Amino acid sequence: MKQLSEAEMLHRAAAYCSTAERCIQDVEKKIRAAGLSCEASERIIDRLVKEKYIDEIRYSRSFVNDKMRFNKWGKVKIGYELRKKNIAATDIEEAFSAIDEEEYLSILSDLLKEKQRTSKGKNERDLYYKLLRFACGRGFEPREITACLKSIGKYEEDME
Repeated sequence: MKQLSEAEMLHRAAAYCSTAERCIQDVEKKIRAAGLSCEASERIIDRLVKEKYIDEIRYSRSFVNDKMRFNKWGKVKIGYELRKKNIAATDIEEAFSAIDEEEYLSILSDLLKEKQRTSKGKNERDLYYKLLRFACGRGFEPREITACLKSIGKYEEDME
């Protein structure tokens, strides 16, 4: 495979960023895979950021929206994945502030209702904890899960 020049890599990186929202870490991976130096990588990324091909706030909002609606993930899991991509905490908080809480709780409720239909437990308490663990695994906060479970089922107050 021939070595790409900095200009060629800039063009390819811009095309890569044009197809979907990308974060700096994603683009850096592509540039490193092409074998360019760290200095060239920094120059390319700086130019892409300056020309708005890369915008981590925009990326965070898109990521949060997609993972919440399509993957049905909660804020905990989404936040973890964004932190893995080295997104700034302020950008993550800004993206979370754009979430419609009613829609978020509706997604959680629908997810729990569906799981409740397909789950079996020895008793009500066992089913409650299965649903709680399932929703925690999806990244929802335990406080919101318990409130949602109480609203959709006949779960007792002492199950917390």
